[in-house]
Amino acid sequence: MNVKSQNSSGTWIDPDDAPELTDEFFEKGIWRIGDKIVSREAAQAEAGKRRGRPAGSGTKVSTTIRFDAEVLAGFKATGEGWQTRMNDVLKEWLKSR
Repeated sequence: MNVKSQNSSGTWIDPDDAPELTDEFFEKGIWRIGDKIVSREAAQAEAGKRRGRPAGSGTKVSTTIRFDAEVLAGFKATGEGWQTRMNDVLKEWLKSR
């Protein structure tokens, strides 16, 4: 079978022949953040933001410490932010010495 099939598509188009995407092309676009339509500048600012956990203050040190179960349970029972509250209580204790 050396004969070209009649069912093949038409002329092949080289993907490298696609037009260059210019600023004018992007000006005509609709920019969205989620379902909300925003300006191009707002979309670019959102795209430039870092994802994930915010950078820390750099003043904290990671360590391992053991507490009595009742002390830990008591702080955890106060809800979110219990570690910060525990840190604040320890700082107050240091000031009172």
